[in-house]
Amino acid sequence: MKILVTGGCGFIGSWLVRRALKAGHSVVNLDVLTYAANPDNLSDVCDNKNYEFIHGDICDGELVTELFTRTKPDAIIHLAAETHVDKSIDSASDFIKTNVLGTQILLDAATDYRNSLVGKRYDIFRFLHVSTDEVYGDLGPTDPAFSETTPYAPSSPYAASKASSDHLVRAWHRTHGLPILITNCSNNYGPNQFPEKLIPLVILRALADQEIPVYGTGENVRDWLYVQDHADAILTVLKDGCIGETYNVGGEEERTNLDLVKCLCAVLDDLRPRKQGSYVDLIKFISDRPGHDRRYAMNIKKISTELGWSPATDLQQGLERTIKWYLDNTDWWQRILDRNAVTERQGLGAK
Repeated sequence: MKILVTGGCGFIGSWLVRRALKAGHSVVNLDVLTYAANPDNLSDVCDNKNYEFIHGDICDGELVTELFTRTKPDAIIHLAAETHVDKSIDSASDFIKTNVLGTQILLDAATDYRNSLVGKRYDIFRFLHVSTDEVYGDLGPTDPAFSETTPYAPSSPYAASKASSDHLVRAWHRTHGLPILITNCSNNYGPNQFPEKLIPLVILRALADQEIPVYGTGENVRDWLYVQDHADAILTVLKDGCIGETYNVGGEEERTNLDLVKCLCAVLDDLRPRKQGSYVDLIKFISDRPGHDRRYAMNIKKISTELGWSPATDLQQGLERTIKWYLDNTDWWQRILDRNAVTERQGLGAK
């Protein structure tokens, strides 16, 4: 297939682009290159004859329409989004613009484009929207995991903007007949993740021998999904998913934030021992953030039983791979830190 990917220079997007190319697809990558995007993430495929990068904004309707007309994709996988919860609390405007308005512009362009197709190309076209578990709100300690029918109850402006985009995608399916698929994923981690997120932030703080801040008491629970597994799940849904359906994607690896940080410190103690003591000694508890969700957990029975996908990477294995990557790729993350001056408050809670 020829796939139009939005946000392909981001963390999840870049992994998806590489996995799609490896699977034999052609990829057109549309990315506006915000602070969290990094063209270096795809330096290994930039010369691939089946890959094309377009620097542009999903909110630019004229550009999006022209791109559909020129590249003639068989499917679109929509990942472009503002994703950082803390930033959405400080200011929600970029999240509403990109996650809501940008999605609407893509849906309009995709609908017009699909209606111009005939025969098999009309039949095979798909619009796959990548979303988050945060649209469901949060869970108590003993509540059952989120299923695809869990009512939406977003807590943060970020989550609300993603919930809005999910509703728009379903509305375009119902009203315009656009063949859509939606995936809602749990917390991703792995190589190439932007340093504002929890796991790389902990790694880089520890390596710099700086305090490792943890929100509240660190008892908030998240389900962790290795990014390569997520990319493979997206491609599985694109290939075999039922039109109009939603599929939850998770790693089935629930941990409290404090347990996760301690696990990271333990792996670092083995791979790059601290000069004195353990990295766990650097942990510092700080004031909790507003509206901090207590627990996320994903029921992945639907994608597992219907499509045969399940996570291939357990948390210990994934954390070791991730830490080794950051140890071996100092230049990659140092350039980002120098360019963006990531602040202490960013990325401490979860996504």
